[in-house]
Amino acid sequence: MLVNFNEMLKDAKIRKYAVPHFNINNLEWTRYILEKMQELKLPVILGVSEGAAKYMGGFYTARLIVEGLIKDLQITIPVCLHLDHGSSFESCKEAIDAGFSSVMIDASRFDLETNKKITKEVVDYAHSKGVSVEAEVGHVGGTEDNVYGDVFRATLEDCLELAKTGIDAIAPALGSVHGLYKGEPNLDFNRMQEINEALSIPLVLHGGTGIPYNMIAKAISCGISKININTELQVTWSKAVREFLSLNQDIYDPRKIIGSGKRAMQDKIEELTRVFNPQLLVPSNTNLI
Repeated sequence: MLVNFNEMLKDAKIRKYAVPHFNINNLEWTRYILEKMQELKLPVILGVSEGAAKYMGGFYTARLIVEGLIKDLQITIPVCLHLDHGSSFESCKEAIDAGFSSVMIDASRFDLETNKKITKEVVDYAHSKGVSVEAEVGHVGGTEDNVYGDVFRATLEDCLELAKTGIDAIAPALGSVHGLYKGEPNLDFNRMQEINEALSIPLVLHGGTGIPYNMIAKAISCGISKININTELQVTWSKAVREFLSLNQDIYDPRKIIGSGKRAMQDKIEELTRVFNPQLLVPSNTNLI
């Protein structure tokens, strides 16, 4: 059964580790992530962007893929199915109605009052269905799966205002970017710490790809409880597939082609998870397992 992220992130916030949010794009990626996280015996958040949902056929299909794999692979870890960067109330509602256990409403492109209004509408509907809600304030820069923007850093005041909507987690833009960095990451750890101390809800870091691991560790110490990864797995998988095809130009079976990236991708998943959770802390709430 799918769960929302509330218990996962509460435990992570208290014990200072981060739950990985890995974006899924197809059945194979979902399987690779679930298998590795089951092996590590740790909870995971599977993110689905609007673009990925459309590619897979729709929100309903994405949910069935996840639930089918959970059953067939006998997955027992907590799994949260999360809409990543929902662009509207309608999109969030569609994902919730399709069976998603969590949604992110990203109304950060609007002014704060409009952001609050849209976010509150999503919160009211989602919470009536037992679904957790993440929201963003400020602008995470870069480009990833039709998410575009320049960096505009969140303020403590704006975070406090958005939190009044009743959201379960907040993603303050503090210098990270979507996609690949063109320069060195420049995270505002002081403001991150300040926001964490002022809010009771967990903080989320978007654009985790390419951030040096020592900076990831510092972000976690400053209150980050959920880290989103997409591009890094895409780069890792595609590199392995290209190498396989260059050595096996007669292969045409799509299962072999797609599967050639499995080991590299799962190795990267474990590497990142161990950075986010160095001691591989199992959630203290035994009801999670």
